[in-house]
Amino acid sequence: MTLMARDAGGPAIRAQLLVYPNTDYLADTESRRENNDPLLFNSKSVQWYWDNYLTSPEDGNTPLVSPLRASSHAGLPQALVITAEYDPLRDEGEQYAQRLRDSGVPVESTRYPGVAHGFFAMAGTLDAGSRALGQAAAYLRTAFA
Repeated sequence: MTLMARDAGGPAIRAQLLVYPNTDYLADTESRRENNDPLLFNSKSVQWYWDNYLTSPEDGNTPLVSPLRASSHAGLPQALVITAEYDPLRDEGEQYAQRLRDSGVPVESTRYPGVAHGFFAMAGTLDAGSRALGQAAAYLRTAFA
């Protein structure tokens, strides 16, 4: 959405809050390979979502679907990127944060250790989920102040 809004001249987007974002359809990362526990969100889970999201595999090549593939990230809004240590999407989320940073976009990026994909929705159960939710709320309060 931020790429589309930037390229169309609006609407203005104040900030990005990205929680373990899926940023590249063709990602071949260490985290995709190493986080393959069949009982957790894994590379097969990622592929299942892509298969149900895309009309055709070719659609995954467009930056509007795979924003990590955009030729430029300059002019995008500030971002908070939250990743989980045991998440197949960890590396591409962190790569996206770095790409934004390299393009001059203010970025806050946090990897939560010891947790898997989905921890953000477990604030009532996991301390890391509670901390991440608090971090996201504080970030948005500041961004919209």
